[in-house]
Amino acid sequence: MTPSAETPAPAPAPDTTWFTTDRFGMFVHWGLYSLPARHEWVKNREKLTDEQYQVYFDHFDPDRYDPVRWARAARAAGMRYVVLTTKHHDGFCLWDSALTEYKVTNTPHGRDLVGPFVEACRAEGLKVGLYYSLIDWHHPSFPVDGTHPQRDDEEFKAAAAGRDIREYQRYLHGQVRELLTSFGRVDYLFFDFSYAGRIWWGGKGADDWDSPKLLSMVRELQPHILVNDRTGLPGDFITPEQYQPSGPMTKDGRPVLWEACQTLNGSWGYDRDNLDHKSADLLIRMLVDGVSKGGNLLLNVGPTGRGDLEPRAVAVLGEIGRWMDLHERSVRGCGPSPYTAPAECRYTQRGDRLYVHLFAWPLRHLHLPGLAGRVRYAQLLNDASEITQVHIDPDRAALNTEMGGQPVGTLTLEIPVQRPDTAVPVIELFLDTPADPADG
Repeated sequence: MTPSAETPAPAPAPDTTWFTTDRFGMFVHWGLYSLPARHEWVKNREKLTDEQYQVYFDHFDPDRYDPVRWARAARAAGMRYVVLTTKHHDGFCLWDSALTEYKVTNTPHGRDLVGPFVEACRAEGLKVGLYYSLIDWHHPSFPVDGTHPQRDDEEFKAAAAGRDIREYQRYLHGQVRELLTSFGRVDYLFFDFSYAGRIWWGGKGADDWDSPKLLSMVRELQPHILVNDRTGLPGDFITPEQYQPSGPMTKDGRPVLWEACQTLNGSWGYDRDNLDHKSADLLIRMLVDGVSKGGNLLLNVGPTGRGDLEPRAVAVLGEIGRWMDLHERSVRGCGPSPYTAPAECRYTQRGDRLYVHLFAWPLRHLHLPGLAGRVRYAQLLNDASEITQVHIDPDRAALNTEMGGQPVGTLTLEIPVQRPDTAVPVIELFLDTPADPADG
């Protein structure tokens, strides 16, 4: 018999339900760069040689590392998955890789860090995510390019001119295989990053990583896993970084899954002297804004060189957690609404529950277009106190002490003068039946 010439059926797409339900995760950037505490790209920015950077390897001993505390802080903040940088661009590995000596088990700490992290996340009911850098400034076969710390060292570049990316591919693929076969089920994989044709000379992309083969291996080892879009090939979701999309994200006119990765202060790794910290209410508004546009928020923390979440991070996560404790159902399992929110508001919706997030507190009345006759009950979400619906004749003229009518189809809510003591107040609307907002 001759072999069938039929093309094998593509692997089924992984289930993304948990991702669009959970909506909120923690990113953890941690490694040797936590010791200089001057940004995770310190080796690149300061053009440090391997010899100069070695001092951090020689002194890496996170004696206060306790991933259980990390996992509990994430869960208390309302996060439901955590993503750890197993290897960043400096090439240092947080697990006991058999493919390199540049790993945590050869530092003074001497012990694997990824396994305890995975176990702690599972114990708290959190999905497990791993980050892996496609870039490696330490590997002897990684060709020098515009991101490399020795990019301006002509003698180094000449000595590295014969580097073969195919040798590095074997290393890259081998390490990803290790990560996906050593720690049980992994729910999420964040590759970082492809940069062919971008501002750096010698940029690399899908061909350099052999991304088709890489992704095929990933799908074979863990078919359920969600993979991002940074291998140079499409992924299960796209990853806007350090900005908020202005609307739902699309490709070829169709909505796509997306997740904004954001920092607390502009740096991913521990950056001791960076004081540009975002407030809790801004971060909550960023989370809500993303969900209202169909996206997730992956919010980063950068633990210290001893393994602690720094006090500023702990404090802001606590504030977010207090808000989520009361308002979780306006985020979890929610997405965009077909209705158009008024200025300074964001809508999220799940079935017949429509959530009005008030970024600014109006005086006495809130006018909601297209919702007249469609809301059977309204309440503040923080304490379930009723919000009264006001029926105003659209033709009524405004007088000096009496509000005029609003456009046909507008629902007016009468809200208290006193703003609830919470970062972003939320009104929960119980809709009669889902309806096309264009009808009214």
